Amino acid sequence: MKFLDQAKIYVKSGDGGDGVVAFRREKFIEFGGPDGGDGGKGGDIVFKAVDNLNTLIDFRYTQHFRAKKGGNGAGANKTGAGAAPVIIKVPVGTQIFDEDKTTLLADMDKAGKTLTLCRGGDGGFGNSRFKSSTNRAPRRADKGWPGEERWVWLRLKLIADIGLVGLPNAGKSTFLSVVSAARPKIADYPFTTLYPQLGVVHLSQTEEFVVADIPGLIEGAHEGSGLGDRFLGHVERCSALLHLIDITQEDILAAWHTIRAELQAYDPKLAAKLEIIALNKVDILTEEEISQKIESLQQVTSASIFPISAASQKGLTPLLRALQKIVNDTP
Repeated sequence: MKFLDQAKIYVKSGDGGDGVVAFRREKFIEFGGPDGGDGGKGGDIVFKAVDNLNTLIDFRYTQHFRAKKGGNGAGANKTGAGAAPVIIKVPVGTQIFDEDKTTLLADMDKAGKTLTLCRGGDGGFGNSRFKSSTNRAPRRADKGWPGEERWVWLRLKLIADIGLVGLPNAGKSTFLSVVSAARPKIADYPFTTLYPQLGVVHLSQTEEFVVADIPGLIEGAHEGSGLGDRFLGHVERCSALLHLIDITQEDILAAWHTIRAELQAYDPKLAAKLEIIALNKVDILTEEEISQKIESLQQVTSASIFPISAASQKGLTPLLRALQKIVNDTP
């Protein structure tokens, strides 16, 4: 299944049904009077967050959603049938924006949450509504009220406990594949990961958390370099950020500063989240070299630093335990 985290769709609720002009006609009843019924209500457009979806790919092929018109009224004061609502199912974590892409209409952050975005039009009045002491046989009936219509943007922000960030080729996909059952593509070239990936880490029968891996960031990502910084939206909801750094790089401080600068440029609130640093590929260096690089990093940040090797699974247990504690302590 392809991953799509943004879509633009058109929605229109149903028009109300028309009222009718009708008169009671029965044997032995000379002046039956008006009995035209009202029109039925048009169908609503309802958004619903569901658990079993994790992409907006369906909206690439179906972009227009229209509810049906309400039924027309009938004689004998019969009201037209109301039209059924159109329920649009979206993944949990979907945000609904107005056409300007900035006005947030709703955040579907919980399973089962619903939003009636466009209300169906009310039905028109039949002629029985207009009878009076001076007008005993009205021949007026109203048309149904039109439904509402609009274009909206859907933007998916995955819901995870820990967000995984770092430069390309830092080993994020390898880490995710080792600690969870996720199977992202792994290769020895930059930007192997093109779409966000989710993995569930099971530490015990009662302890688990979700990790979100996003495509690697490079310097200038907030200006569109590389794959840009749009995928950072998927880690905005995380409790903490796990910053993975390739310890075999000559300058790990530059790597750390690059990611921190991109987080700050995207959203200062995201940069302010709790950061855990994992220095990956430590099985390649000596203990002395590892200690030197950890000391140099400790001079610029107070974040907890864990030396690990995703490939050999060295040092993963203390890191995962620390992440689990953060998740447990987050309200």
